[in-house]
Amino acid sequence: MSNASATPRAGLPGLARNAITGWALFGGVVLGLVVLINVVSVVGGVVWKPFPGDFEMTEVGVAVAAFAFLPYCQMVGANVTADIFTSGASERTLGIFALLASVVALGFSLLLLSRMYFGMLDQKAYNYTTAILQFPHWVAFIPILISLALLAVASLITLSESINQIRKA
Repeated sequence: MSNASATPRAGLPGLARNAITGWALFGGVVLGLVVLINVVSVVGGVVWKPFPGDFEMTEVGVAVAAFAFLPYCQMVGANVTADIFTSGASERTLGIFALLASVVALGFSLLLLSRMYFGMLDQKAYNYTTAILQFPHWVAFIPILISLALLAVASLITLSESINQIRKA
């Protein structure tokens, strides 16, 4: 993957890149809040009373944050790779591998998007909530679904870049 994937562009791809970057920053804020909740709970357990439901909010927050980072990782090529196998490969071969990775990421994102959507509907229909705070499970699915939709967009962006890389090689 080239550094071109990290450069901003005009039009719809630029808008998508900005949205994906903003969404990753949102994930960072959520993760920061999870840390803050845990600090308050630990300090509270020592000094006064622990934060009730901290474990539940940690589960929800970490899940939302992890999914929020996926589109950004796809867009900038920060996913795990086995570079030892491709260190001597040509630009064309690297482009083909990047193309295959983008297709897999696109399929993965669309499959998870559909399954998570129906999972959210089930969670809502059965009115599942967390044990302590009674936080409805389905609400956590909303930012996860947005993340998966943005992962599909990021996969399309990297797919296009891979095709261009293959053409240029």
